[in-house]
Amino acid sequence: MKVFSTYLFLIGLLLGSFYNVVGLRVPAKKSIIAPRSSCPNCNHQLTALELIPVLSYLIQGGKCRLCKTRISPIYPIMEFLTGVLFALAPLIIGWSGELIVAWTLISLFVIITVSDLTYMLIPDKILLMFTGLFLFERLLFPLTPWWDSIVGGIVAFLVLLVIGVISKGGMGGGDIKLFGLIGFVVGLKTVVLAFFLSTLLGALFGVFGLMFKFIKRGQPIPFGPFIAVGTLIAYFFGDQIINLYLQFLATGL
Repeated sequence: MKVFSTYLFLIGLLLGSFYNVVGLRVPAKKSIIAPRSSCPNCNHQLTALELIPVLSYLIQGGKCRLCKTRISPIYPIMEFLTGVLFALAPLIIGWSGELIVAWTLISLFVIITVSDLTYMLIPDKILLMFTGLFLFERLLFPLTPWWDSIVGGIVAFLVLLVIGVISKGGMGGGDIKLFGLIGFVVGLKTVVLAFFLSTLLGALFGVFGLMFKFIKRGQPIPFGPFIAVGTLIAYFFGDQIINLYLQFLATGL
C-alpha cells in the first residue's frame, strides 16, 4: 500500500507541474503544448533537469539558474499539494469509481487556484472542459439519488448568482459558474457545506490579512483557492462534520 501511495504521489507531482502550465497559459490564451517553459525574466528555456517537480526548485534555491530571478513558490507548492492529495484520496474515498471523480475534482482545483492567484480569473475554457468530464463521470458513477447532481448544480448556481447581483460584483462570474459545477459534482448537501466553509475561510483570511497588514482594505482577494479548500474539506469529510454539528446541537439542547 505504501508503494502504491508513493506511486500516486509521484504521478500527482508530475500532473501538478502540468496543471501549473495550464493554469498559467490558458487565461493568457497561450498554447499549453508549445513553446517549452522558460524563465519569464530572461527567457531561458528550461531543461529537463530544471523541470523536476519540487526538487528543481529546491536545488536552485527558488531562483532561475541563469538570471537568478526568484521563482514563485506557488509552483512547487501546487505540485506538492497535488501529489499529496492524489495519494490521500484513495485512503479517504476508498477504491471505487468515486475515486476518479475525486482525482478530477482535485485537478480542477489545482488549475483554477493557479489561475485565480495569478490573474484573478477562472477561465470559462477550463470550466467547460471539466464540465464535460464530470458529466461523463457522473453518468458512470452517479450520486445517490442521481438527481442530487441536478438539484445541487441548479441551487448552487442560482444562489451564487443572486449573491453576485446583490453584492454588485462582489462575487465573480467565474466563482458563480464554478459553484454551479461543484454542486453538480457533489450534490446539494455537500455544496451547501462547501459554500459555508469557503466563505468562512475567505473571511478569516481577510480579517487576519487586515490585522497583520499583508492585505489592504478594499483590496480584491481571489476566492478560488478558498472554494477549492472548502469544497475538498466538505467532499472528503462532510458527513463527519455534519454529524459532529448535529451532536453539538443535541448536546446543547
